[in-house]
Amino acid sequence: MIKAGIIGGAGYTAGELIRLLLNHPEVELVFVNSSSNAGNRLTSVHEGLYGETDMSFTSNLPLDEIDILFFCTAHGDTRKFLEAHPVPDDLKIIDLSQDYRIASPTHEFVYGLPEVNRRAICKARYVANPGCFATCIQLALLPLAKHLMLTNDIHVNAITGSTGAGVKPSSTSHFSWRNNNISIYKPFEHQHLAEIRQTLIQLQKSFNSEIDFIPVRGDFARGIFATAYMDCKIELDEIRRIYDDYYDDHSFTFMTSENPDLKQVVNTNKCLLYLEKIAGKILIVSIIDNLLKGASGQAVHNMNLMFNLEETVGLHLKASAF
Repeated sequence: MIKAGIIGGAGYTAGELIRLLLNHPEVELVFVNSSSNAGNRLTSVHEGLYGETDMSFTSNLPLDEIDILFFCTAHGDTRKFLEAHPVPDDLKIIDLSQDYRIASPTHEFVYGLPEVNRRAICKARYVANPGCFATCIQLALLPLAKHLMLTNDIHVNAITGSTGAGVKPSSTSHFSWRNNNISIYKPFEHQHLAEIRQTLIQLQKSFNSEIDFIPVRGDFARGIFATAYMDCKIELDEIRRIYDDYYDDHSFTFMTSENPDLKQVVNTNKCLLYLEKIAGKILIVSIIDNLLKGASGQAVHNMNLMFNLEETVGLHLKASAF
């Protein structure tokens, strides 16, 4: 059994990660660290876990008792922790924050997007889990980058659920403000653009186009619905073949011939992609659950790869019918 620990156990992504690990047939969850909740039952924060565990949060860090450590910490805290604490040489780490997503000679984290870095993840000791917007948008564009087809500016609009803002309340996440409301934030300068550009250049060295990204706050709890479009002279049938070939051996990204809706992926680790060609432009629709495919589900996928497990183990999740 893989023995796992979690640091930063009180947030939304941690709650989903705990649920996945408790039900993973090859994992034993050893501890969930949360200094602010130490001594309290996990169910006092993550009420959906009633009946699944009697574990309590702990302030202890028994790193020598585990094989893998997940960080569900605020941005900046993983780096601070690793600079302040020695970790066992054989301990694997998956960081769900943005601290190590950008490649640098100063760290050995592999960028954990399996659809582009699967082989490297299998060999990695440390993995940086991608951002939720970044996951959704990259999956929409990877096949085009591989075929050197990203030669025009890319326009992206993506709407995300309120859980994307984290569990700590803010002026734009309270129900009274978010309900029946919509707004944009960080237009053209969202922090995920850096990792998106990094991956596209990895596949297409010549990529230097603009990515005009408008993030939108939605009045729903979870999920990301992204649309990307750009000028394209290639016929739709050929583009569909390119996408089918690219994702043929990937377990969680699927092409659909029907215009999709968000409920088809919520509560799953799936990404659904839909293509249309209209008047010289290619339109790509990409949808994911931000807490699963965009965070904790992808982290478990990465863990499976790092431990040479079948990559879908523990991730056979089903969308709600309604």
